[in-house]
Amino acid sequence: MRACSRAKIKVCEASIASEGDDVGVSFYAFFANKNDAPECPMKISLWWIMEMKLDHFEKARKIISLV
Repeated sequence: MRACSRAKIKVCEASIASEGDDVGVSFYAFFANKNDAPECPMKISLWWIMEMKLDHFEKARKIISLV
């Protein structure tokens, strides 16, 4: 899941850079419009929902700290 984890960090960092330190991110932010690597979104979904039991929206800083 390392590549998927890096994707999470990049999405969170981009959100923080554009909207500020208190920005929340949706788990849907980690899905691309063109799904050329379906295993990554599935791993992210399982991690977000089943393993971490996170809400739909979470603070980007929280996601970074969990990864």
